[in-house]
Amino acid sequence: MIKRKVLVLCIDRDNDLSEKIGIAGPVIGRKANLEAATKMALADPEEPDSNTIFEAVRTYDELSKDEEPEVVTLTGDKKLGYRADKEISRQLERVLSEFKANSCIFISDGASDEEMLPLIQSRVKIDSKKTVVMKQAQELEKTYFVLLEKLKEPYYAQLVFGIPALLLLALVIGDYFGMGWRLLAALLGIYLLIKGFGIEYRLADLLDLRISVEKISLMAYLAALPFFLISIWLGVQQYTSASQAGNDVVKTSALVIRSVLILLPWAAVLVFLGRIVDLLQEGKKYEIVKQGMNLIMVLLLWLLFSVASDWVLADAYFSEFVITIGASILIAFASFEIMKQIRISIVRSMKLENKEVLNEIGAYIGKIIGVDRRRSLLVVQTALGQRLTMKLDDIVQIGDKIIMRY
Repeated sequence: MIKRKVLVLCIDRDNDLSEKIGIAGPVIGRKANLEAATKMALADPEEPDSNTIFEAVRTYDELSKDEEPEVVTLTGDKKLGYRADKEISRQLERVLSEFKANSCIFISDGASDEEMLPLIQSRVKIDSKKTVVMKQAQELEKTYFVLLEKLKEPYYAQLVFGIPALLLLALVIGDYFGMGWRLLAALLGIYLLIKGFGIEYRLADLLDLRISVEKISLMAYLAALPFFLISIWLGVQQYTSASQAGNDVVKTSALVIRSVLILLPWAAVLVFLGRIVDLLQEGKKYEIVKQGMNLIMVLLLWLLFSVASDWVLADAYFSEFVITIGASILIAFASFEIMKQIRISIVRSMKLENKEVLNEIGAYIGKIIGVDRRRSLLVVQTALGQRLTMKLDDIVQIGDKIIMRY
């Protein structure tokens, strides 16, 4: 009888394994997981992740009689959120590429890990789910005990303590500079705007900085930091001077923008140049085109806001502002078309056949079985045998797998 391949899966979403005992995921196999759980229990006896891994190993032993199991623990990121989910997704793809599981048994220690269920289900069928709760603290874990433990984690500590602390500091600084509660309201509004529209995830995708002492780009990032800090300082100084001079809100805003734009765009340029250097070293020509487009957009926005502030301050004619808007739109459109053609040309020269295709949220679409280079189309076969045609221009990222807008 052919035995089914079953994946016994644990998830350490906040990456305690790496943070506390220096073990990076994925942790694959009974021996490796047993060692990791033992070290974790010795390092922190109150840590529930060790109990979860022990339960996964026990489940693995039970399944070994009738199935062909494998036990794996995936690790995320201490900040949770997007970075943790992206890292877990990457590790899960690696595990499934090596162990072709028919199904999965998910072992969890609480609601935080269970948030990953949709991501797992998009890649492998889940036969069973078990939540491990310490018997002597079943009720406490749901209330007081869990709250105290969660507050030790950086992500929750930042939410509960960090944000209120920043708001209080903003209130004090605002009062010192005569802005009262306005600075507090502005910062709170910016925070809610960022969280509401998921801007932090978009910025993470846009920049995707990989800081390492082994990369030349580190120098560019370090050089960008003083430009950024000095720009903020110049903006604050200009705001203080304009407020004391009795200028109205529009003129004050224009003065602040013009001050900030003296150096801030250079910080952005350095960051994008650093990212391009990284991509050149990694041989990722397709990604370089995207970063080049981002760089062009930064320069155009710099030009637009500079001319707009000059017009408000009567240092430029309205006609100059209108011409700048028109020219920027034309340059942006031309740049987009040129970059699009360059990107498609690069893709046509690459070998894409037999690569797996995922959408932007990590769900599996299928495998590339052909490339129509003349019409710039991919032919993708789904797991159910259906054939899809997809445009080369819809490719978001090229690596071991292809990420598509779908």
